Amino acid sequence: MSGRGSPSDRSRTSGRVSGRKAEELLVLRVQAGETRAFEILYRAYQPSLLRFAYRLSGDRQLALDAVQDAWILTERTIDELDNPAMFRARVFKAVRWRTYDHMRRRGVPHLPLEAAGEVMDASRETLATRDQIVRLVDTLPDFERQAIYLFYLEDMMVTEIADVLDVPAGTVKSRLNRARARLRQQLEGEEE
Repeated sequence: MSGRGSPSDRSRTSGRVSGRKAEELLVLRVQAGETRAFEILYRAYQPSLLRFAYRLSGDRQLALDAVQDAWILTERTIDELDNPAMFRARVFKAVRWRTYDHMRRRGVPHLPLEAAGEVMDASRETLATRDQIVRLVDTLPDFERQAIYLFYLEDMMVTEIADVLDVPAGTVKSRLNRARARLRQQLEGEEE
């Protein structure tokens, strides 16, 4: 074997999973014992998971520890995942709970998303966009803020967010609607 791999293997090694079906296939490959498939999932999700944990905690080292713990848990329990389409929600949920566990152990209070400041490993352009978004959501209650973050910044579906936050999909929808209404009010207040 030349080591170069097929074009589809090369695209997966770039740290991106191109679509939900590709992700589901990778999960099935991991469940079949293929280590390389887990590495691809890891590279694809690591930056987003670090940003999410950092946004929850405001602590770089805590975020790194929580995400590492979540990956270890995910690797150990991936065979229990009956629906490969739920991998993304499952790994974000694991990060959320591991982050809260670490925060509790260290006596760190839950911080609003905007308190985390910078975004880990983000480009300057992304930072500016995220800073603007974060500024708009800084007065939202914690659960609304998390729903908005996962929906708009992590591009999760309502069902995935429901799984991550441990609430029914209807609750996620109502939190998103309330958050949007509050954001609209904020925008109207800024324009006046």
